[in-house]
Amino acid sequence: MLQFVFWSSSMRRQPIITLFVALVSLPATAQQTLPAITVTDKAIEDGGNALALTPENIRSLRARHQTTTALLSELPGVTTLAGGALSPLPVVRGLADERLRVTIDGADLTATCPNHMNTPLSYTSPTNIEQLTLYPSVTPVSVGGDAIGGAVVVERRKAPFASDSTPVRGGEAGATYRSNGNGKAADFAAWYGTETFAAQYQGSFAESDNLRAGSPFKNYRFTGRAGHTLDTDAIGSTAYQVRNHAVDFGWKSGEHEVRAEVGLQQQPYQFYPNQRMDLLDNEEKRAALAYRGRFAWGTLEAQLYHETVDHFMDFGADKRYWYGMASGGPTAVDGSPCAPLGFTCAAGMPMYASSTTDGAKVKATVALDTASLVRVGGEWNRYTLDDWWPPSGSGMWPDIFWNIRNGERERTALFAEWERAISPTWRTTLGARIEQVTTDADPVHGYANSDGTAPRFTYQLRDSTAFNTSDRSRSDTLWNLVWSNSWQLSPEWSAALDLAHQSRAPSLYERYPWSTWQMAALMNNFVGDGNGYIGNLDLKPEQAYTAAARLAWQASDQGWRIEWRPYLTVIEDYIDAVQWDATANAPRATPVTNRFTVLKYVNQRAKLYGHELTLRGPLARNGWGAWAFAATLACSRGSNTETGDNLYGVMPRNVKLTLDQTRGQWQQRFIVEAVERKSRTNRIRNEIPTAGYALLHWQGSLTLSNAVTWHFGIDNVFDRSYAHPLGGAYIGQGTTMTNPTPPNVPQWGTPVPGPGRTLWTSLRVRF
Repeated sequence: MLQFVFWSSSMRRQPIITLFVALVSLPATAQQTLPAITVTDKAIEDGGNALALTPENIRSLRARHQTTTALLSELPGVTTLAGGALSPLPVVRGLADERLRVTIDGADLTATCPNHMNTPLSYTSPTNIEQLTLYPSVTPVSVGGDAIGGAVVVERRKAPFASDSTPVRGGEAGATYRSNGNGKAADFAAWYGTETFAAQYQGSFAESDNLRAGSPFKNYRFTGRAGHTLDTDAIGSTAYQVRNHAVDFGWKSGEHEVRAEVGLQQQPYQFYPNQRMDLLDNEEKRAALAYRGRFAWGTLEAQLYHETVDHFMDFGADKRYWYGMASGGPTAVDGSPCAPLGFTCAAGMPMYASSTTDGAKVKATVALDTASLVRVGGEWNRYTLDDWWPPSGSGMWPDIFWNIRNGERERTALFAEWERAISPTWRTTLGARIEQVTTDADPVHGYANSDGTAPRFTYQLRDSTAFNTSDRSRSDTLWNLVWSNSWQLSPEWSAALDLAHQSRAPSLYERYPWSTWQMAALMNNFVGDGNGYIGNLDLKPEQAYTAAARLAWQASDQGWRIEWRPYLTVIEDYIDAVQWDATANAPRATPVTNRFTVLKYVNQRAKLYGHELTLRGPLARNGWGAWAFAATLACSRGSNTETGDNLYGVMPRNVKLTLDQTRGQWQQRFIVEAVERKSRTNRIRNEIPTAGYALLHWQGSLTLSNAVTWHFGIDNVFDRSYAHPLGGAYIGQGTTMTNPTPPNVPQWGTPVPGPGRTLWTSLRVRF
């Protein structure tokens, strides 16, 4: 018998929950087939290593979740690294962002922002997603490469074809309201299809004001703008607005199908509580063409895609806009005093980025015999980036600051994957993938040729000269080798083991930001810790060695299920960071503590390990309906084995419990989330500890007719005040571009709080 005890935030010796799992002895009989296992409680389909949310479960969850990342967090081992409300980053077993391969309908997309405000998943709305699949830790070589933490595969809903001569036509519409932040959302879709042609339009709109925490979490109200203050429980810079449009078409002839899609997303604004700037305009345009055909020898898939992004950052409504001379100098147009940066009332700090992404994929699946098949294919992806900051005050004149100029990252990959049923109870997959990744960037310059002289010791000339005279082109060869096995040990017991070597080349934003100037470095930050980051031309690719296993017991009546998923990843040349001394242009001799700092990316060594334990099944059926229960315990640990430090952004131990009731057209779910205190923090980044907490959520739905469903619920029922361990540092209001911190600047040590009680309701209509 195993006992799992979870301690409360006060760390008193009173468990929040004790979970007893009785291990069942292994039956001796063996099953003669390998059936697909479908779990209906959380709608997780287990295909060996993969976890997926089914279309049915996505439809029931999308009313509560505003983002695709939030939907993904329903899967074991997934949490979120908070950013803007629309752009949180998925974290899988302690690895996040570009360490995960994220594809949207097969397209590999990249964030175009020094703060990664436009992450790939932010371009998808939960209302148009058909399926989400997660490959934790190990990615099959046919799914993707250039990643070490797994893969996220998003499939959006496609225009349907008719099954006979009668055309299929229909659509759906929905509207959602959330009390916290006065959030509003609406979506609409309509489709038409014959046996050979299909067309569909999908559109959505969402906006929200600032959120509120469960109670006051700060003792100041300033924003840096005259006449504008925030309440002490208001979470500054959490407002957003977004619009999505997409049209897709399909043509079908026999066993051959062609799909085409064009899409547009516009974000007029998305404010960030853990970044010093805000997104004030972002436009993404995309187009894709895909083919799928079935032949006597197997299937062939091919795809072309193109994306452009235009991105603009500056200070949003809750952050200081005018910066200028020290006290006694001129005042800003709005009447507020200028901050001590030496500028003559600079009008904000405009920052632009633009990119193009072009890609092509081809994959053939060939059946060798009744028990084995081979997948072979190739991919090409080219990403170009410009990141520039126009001068906005005399202290910045006369030039544009080029953060990255004509940056380019090109990937070419080939892969082969062999899958075979060795016996009725053993299936194995062996894959190899090779990629060539080349990067380059043009010479740069700063605002001015200042070089460590008063009053601004910025070293822009020294740093740009060193960068420009260096060889900036890099070429990396990446190898992925993956061996996966799954066994049906008996009718009740199954197991799996994945062994992999996976690699990832540094991104443009890890290699090419060149300035040691504090202000410029503060603009380059993906993780929301409040620090500044400097790129490193000499970074090597990360090399990860992973072992991930699964042991599952499924009751013979397909009811109760217990599953355990342990993993271990050892990473050579892990891209971490060291604190940097701009004056000496060297690592800081004595690291600073308990305040924000500037860091430079470096290669080191790391290790991550942990497990997820899940239990789910039916409880009872009585006059109140059918009842079901599920529990997930997740534990991750990450360490820099070179320095002995903890890795940044690793979720502490946590548990999630759900109780479901279904009675006729009525469904409801009670959810308890409990998270341990985060005490294992990253010292080099001065990561902020957070207290443990437990939250209760409730959601329900009522099917009013075949066409109308009403969803509703309450998040954080008891209005608990808490801080998510991966929420980052709160710098959502005030004079955010000054560091160290004078008056009217948020101080180090305040984590971004989670939202307080939120009542929400959503109505969906199909026609």
